[in-house]
Amino acid sequence: MTDAAPALSCVSVGKRFGDVLALDDVSLKIRAPATGLLGANGAGKSTLMKVALGLLVPEHGQVRVLGLDAATMRDEVRRRVGYMPEHNCLPTDMSAQDLCVHIAQLRGLSRRDARRRASEVLFAVGLEEERRRSIDTYSLGMRQRTKLAQALVHGPDLVVLDEPTSGLDPAGRREMLAIVRRLSRELRMSVLVSSHVLDDIEQTCDEVVVLRAGRLAAQQAVEAAPRTGPVSLRVTGELGSFAAALNEAGVPTYPTPAGDIGIAVAGDDVLRLVQQVAVEREVGILRLADEGDRLEDAVVAAMSPTAGAPLGAPEGATA
Repeated sequence: MTDAAPALSCVSVGKRFGDVLALDDVSLKIRAPATGLLGANGAGKSTLMKVALGLLVPEHGQVRVLGLDAATMRDEVRRRVGYMPEHNCLPTDMSAQDLCVHIAQLRGLSRRDARRRASEVLFAVGLEEERRRSIDTYSLGMRQRTKLAQALVHGPDLVVLDEPTSGLDPAGRREMLAIVRRLSRELRMSVLVSSHVLDDIEQTCDEVVVLRAGRLAAQQAVEAAPRTGPVSLRVTGELGSFAAALNEAGVPTYPTPAGDIGIAVAGDDVLRLVQQVAVEREVGILRLADEGDRLEDAVVAAMSPTAGAPLGAPEGATA
C-alpha cells in the first residue's frame, strides 16, 4: 500500500440480491484513519463490507482495498485486512488462544509467530487470563473481545469492525471503544466501523459515511470542535446525586427532556471539572453530547427517505 492509496475505493459499485438492489452505483474513497459506516437496516452497510472483503462480487463497478482489486486479489486483501463480524460465529469448542493461533497461521504466519501474536492481541483486548478457556464458557463481552482479537492477530493494515459494541454493557462498551480508538491513533491501522450508534462513531472515528437504500447519502468529517453551549450528560449510577455534586462544584445543572443532566459549557475548563467530579464520585460518563448536535442532525437528515443529493460526497463520486 502506498501513502496515496485509500483504505477503500469504490467506483460505480452495484450489487443486487434478486429484486433487492443492495448497492446502487456507489462511489466513494475512504482515506481517514478511522471511518464510521452508518445507515438503517437494509441500507447496504454489510453488503459494502462483504464486497470490500471479497466475500461478495459486485455486478458492476470496481472496489479497491489498500490499492488492491478486491475481486481479483482476494487472498492478498484478506492477508492485509482483519474482519470482526457482527454475529456470533465463533467455534465454541476452541479456546480464544487456539482460535487466534489458527487464524494467524491461515494468514501466513509461522506457528511460533502465530502463538506470539495470539498472546499479544489477547493481552491487548483484556483476555490474557481467560485465553485458554473454552469459548462456550465466555460471556457476550468476552466473545466480542475474542472476535476483535482474531481480526487483529495477523497485524492487518485495515481492520473492519461490524457493530463492535453490540450487546455490551456500559463498562464493556467503554472498554471496546477505547481499544478501537487505540487501533487508529496509536497502532496506525486504518479502521472501518459499522454501527447503529452515532455516539460510538463520534468517539472513535475521524469521518462518517452514511448509506441510504444502497446509495451514498453523506460523507463528512467528524469535527472535534470544542464544545460550548448546552450539553447533556448521561451517567452510570444515581443521576440526582451526581447533579447535586456538580452544583456543589460550581457547575449548574438542569434536567433535559431525555432525562439526562443538562449543563452549560463555556469552555474546556467546565468539561474537565465535570470529569473530575465523575472520578471523585466513581461515576461513569456514558454520553456527553451537544444538544442539537450538528453531526447527528446531518446524519439523520441524510438517512431520511426525503433527503436530496448526497451531503459531502467526494469530488467526482456518484451516488
